[in-house]
Amino acid sequence: MNEPDFSIIIPTFNEEERLDDLLSYLEKNSGNFVLEIIIADGGSTDQTIEVAKKNDVKIVRCNRRGRAAQMNEGAGAATGSLLYFLHADTTPPPEFTVYINKAIKRGYTSGCFRLSFDDSHPALRLYGWFTRFSITLFRFGDQSLFVKKELFQKVGGFDETLIVMEDQKIVRELKKRGKFRVLNESVETSARRYKRNGEIRLQLVFTLIVFLYYIGADQSTLVRVYNTFIRTGNHA
Repeated sequence: MNEPDFSIIIPTFNEEERLDDLLSYLEKNSGNFVLEIIIADGGSTDQTIEVAKKNDVKIVRCNRRGRAAQMNEGAGAATGSLLYFLHADTTPPPEFTVYINKAIKRGYTSGCFRLSFDDSHPALRLYGWFTRFSITLFRFGDQSLFVKKELFQKVGGFDETLIVMEDQKIVRELKKRGKFRVLNESVETSARRYKRNGEIRLQLVFTLIVFLYYIGADQSTLVRVYNTFIRTGNHA
């Protein structure tokens, strides 16, 4: 089997409702590229694994639950030279493979898309608007990170000691070692957490967590704030 053009790593935990549509979408929008889709599952108790099996994708049953650990295990199983990390509740633009490939050909070694939400709330449109700026502070996992596998390995992958803010750290490391590109197109992510917690309230909590992280708060403090103020549901 030839090396795939893209290895897409999707960390999951109880994503049966969303996963089937996402996997079908990815296959339909692969363009002329060969995709290797890897489900890095953190121990789902619903039908996530069954959905993945039905779609004939690679399944990695991770030893640890948590996005950093799951994405690292998924990357370890990847056979492609280009990794694309995608959340199960996020949909890339239709020609995402073309956009990423163009960026790589122009010399970028990593990057992501801008962000939009599947909800028209003014606050969510504003949050998405800020992601057009090439500032690490605005980089989060929902924007779907692409990176050359060689570079991913050089920076040591995601820091598994970080339960939150792992995306901020890896973007900083990637920028130190190569050219990072925020693409002009947007992924669309679910607003389910914002609807559950309140569009403005949730963003204020996120802002507090980012502030605490950058002033040196430890992970136990950040996780305590997250668990205290955010209702997450049964998803990764």
